Amino acid sequence: MPKIDAVKIFPSLHDIPREFRIDKFSGGLSYLVNGEVLTAAQGIEVRSPLMLRQQGAPAPYILGEYADLNREEARAALDAAEKAWASGMGTWPRMTAAGRINCMEEFVKRIRPLEKDFALLEMWEIGRPYPACRDEFRRTLQYIEDTVAALKIMEKEARLLKRVDDFIYQVRRCALGICLCLGPFNYPLNETFAMLIPALLTGNTLVVKLPKYGSLCTIPLLEAFARSFPAGVINIINGDGQTIITPIIESGKVSVLGFIGSTQVANLLIGQHPANNRLRTILGLEAKNPAFIFPDADIELTVRECINGALEFNGQRCTSLKHIWVHSSIADEFLAAMSRAVEQLVCGMPWEEGAMITPLPETGKCEWLSHLVEDACQKGARVVNAGGGQVYGNLFYPAIVFPVDPDMELYQVEQFGPLIPVTPFTRMEELTAYLAASDYGQQASIFTSSPHNAAPLIDGLANQVSRINLNAQCRRGPDQLPFTGRKDSAEGTLSVSDALRSFSVRSLAVANEQGRELFFDVLKSNRSKFLNI
Repeated sequence: MPKIDAVKIFPSLHDIPREFRIDKFSGGLSYLVNGEVLTAAQGIEVRSPLMLRQQGAPAPYILGEYADLNREEARAALDAAEKAWASGMGTWPRMTAAGRINCMEEFVKRIRPLEKDFALLEMWEIGRPYPACRDEFRRTLQYIEDTVAALKIMEKEARLLKRVDDFIYQVRRCALGICLCLGPFNYPLNETFAMLIPALLTGNTLVVKLPKYGSLCTIPLLEAFARSFPAGVINIINGDGQTIITPIIESGKVSVLGFIGSTQVANLLIGQHPANNRLRTILGLEAKNPAFIFPDADIELTVRECINGALEFNGQRCTSLKHIWVHSSIADEFLAAMSRAVEQLVCGMPWEEGAMITPLPETGKCEWLSHLVEDACQKGARVVNAGGGQVYGNLFYPAIVFPVDPDMELYQVEQFGPLIPVTPFTRMEELTAYLAASDYGQQASIFTSSPHNAAPLIDGLANQVSRINLNAQCRRGPDQLPFTGRKDSAEGTLSVSDALRSFSVRSLAVANEQGRELFFDVLKSNRSKFLNI
């Protein structure tokens, strides 16, 4: 049975180590428009998923509130971005890459001391273990540094003049226009910045909408944005998505939509754009990443990778393993080993050392996961591990469900939580049929010691998913590797170099014989920032 300490799951304020206590956050009504940090007239209450014992009973801890902006305030953010863009003639889009890099480096200097403030707020907002919150902040700073380095390489290559036949030309990457970026709650800083940073560095202007969960932790960074970039270049707003995003996208002024979330919402947003053929989309959507385990797999390694892959941060990652396929001949052995591994996990509050399973931030999430378990069990599956699926406040104890088949909801949907569906197989054809029928195509993992098993599956997977992990869990990093997907899982690529390309377009100045003299005269004049070496 799960070892759950009710005192740890529902502590009083005095039970919490002093360094992890938090007061009500007073700055949540802040937002950024046209270079000014403003204060909203009204807000939306933020309840932590971490419940505290108050007057003897567990109750949600109120962290504060975030800005609840209206349509007019949203349009003001769009107007600021449009003014800074100025049809591509604004200061920011026409600034040299070196100038934009200087602004970005100033921004990094200003936010670096805010790591602890960010980590504490994020831990209380979304229940992520505190060390992982600090890691997210540090990884984001590293992502900025790596993106700057990649842009410098691109700029060095762009200075070269090229020739083909009678033509001489110079190619540079240029901004696309106004970008609308919406990041997710599970990595509110890193995933949002994976879009925001390359979009800024390539000269676009932005409107950023913070996620419903995990928005307060970004608020301390607003002043650094205001002081580091020209007015209107980046605008950060918050509130009800339908209220504030609809007028922005319906204006037709957005050139790029960067969105990480569900296919349903992505299609809704794209459909609201009056000329969506002119809208570039960079999307990170659902995934149902499978693991395929063959009889010759190293069980100890496989279990370790599957546990981490399926349950790190409660399985609330698009890169999580979300469906495990195990060969029938080793199913019993694998399930027993997985169950033992789950029993060893630390389940509790995010400041506890080694905590992996923590309270879930989304309202109604535990109820939905319980529904998926009940539906599977009614249709012939069972919960394999002792105590699997038990709920303690907002904490859902991991459940391994077997055997899961296509008639069950858990087979079809992305559970995005600590719920592990396992399906047995006997023939390779079962796996290829599953892949062909799946709506998703982000990643997959193969566990085997034999090229005989791995080689044909790799070849099949290469045309179904965008990353194949050998004897390892699915993951995003390192950030230099392409991160994308097929089918309903993604559009566009968010790695360091690829993201710079995703948020820009190649433009070139070219001349043949009759334009050659002018081409070089412009170069010599040093008056053009585009045609310049």
